[in-house]
Amino acid sequence: MNSKRVVFLLLAVIVAGATAFLARAWLQNERAAMLAQAGVHRESPVAPTLQVLVARNAVHTGQIVKPDDMRWQSWPQGSLAPTYVIEGKRPQSDFVGAVARGSIAAGEPISEGKLVLAGTRGFMAAVLQPGTRAVSVPVTATSAVSGFIYAGDRVDVLLTHVLNGTQGQHNATETILRNARVIAMDQKLDFSPGDKPDIAKTATLELTPKQSEIVTLAVKMGDLSLVLRSLQDNENGRDPATVENAPAEPGDSYTHDAQVSRLIGQGPGAPEVPRTVLLIRGSARAKQEIDGTVVDDSTADAKAADGKGDGKSDAKPRARTTSFTRTIQSVPQ
Repeated sequence: MNSKRVVFLLLAVIVAGATAFLARAWLQNERAAMLAQAGVHRESPVAPTLQVLVARNAVHTGQIVKPDDMRWQSWPQGSLAPTYVIEGKRPQSDFVGAVARGSIAAGEPISEGKLVLAGTRGFMAAVLQPGTRAVSVPVTATSAVSGFIYAGDRVDVLLTHVLNGTQGQHNATETILRNARVIAMDQKLDFSPGDKPDIAKTATLELTPKQSEIVTLAVKMGDLSLVLRSLQDNENGRDPATVENAPAEPGDSYTHDAQVSRLIGQGPGAPEVPRTVLLIRGSARAKQEIDGTVVDDSTADAKAADGKGDGKSDAKPRARTTSFTRTIQSVPQ
């Protein structure tokens, strides 16, 4: 075959292929333009999703999980871990009241391994902050604010006991701990809206080891009372996480029974209040006792004044009783 024909044949094949390729591309572009004008779009297949339980807000270590801390969120089925909680397979209520083993970020899936469920082993230990102890104390309706103290509240711990001194027995109340965290009332570690106040028999406090010894001894010394603190005491611009984990503080005040009643002495070492009044009538003087008895010492005073005594230094004044009305100003105790 002639070489020129071979060259022309090859050129013809190349030109035909290029023309076919360009024509095919042009047709595809025209078709896409026509579909776009008609409002028809090619949709990519959507991967199936499931509802997974995630944290609505950041959950800190040791925090008790509440219903507002969780929500359901769509999650691609292809990237679903076997430990995730899926809607329909397990209710959200199973995790209400659980305690976080570690920090959970907002939007992070919640798994059973990240929580300690209520009633399971190690639940109370997970509630406690590092270095603290759980101590239970007996309470009554009076000593626990009529059942209005719940887990998570902050209280002051008061001790009322009897003091034995040289002037007899006296009662006193002192604040032995301030800002102690309540982690349980009886066996309840949470509170749901609408729950009625419940009179508990024991309250469990989160304390340091030394504070645990103080409270344990105080139970034997007298009666303990829990005083509920205001939530506004913690609103001083401090980090909420720091306030939530703040330890209890030592008490700094007390009240003696003499501060309550003016009829009670101030206790050992206090100066005695005078119980007599000196009455002066002209040149006569007499001492008036609080109970109405009058000791007439005018004779002894007169003899001492003019130097005409009988020499008997142990002469006792004559006592007599008189009835009269007199207003005596009370002396503050």
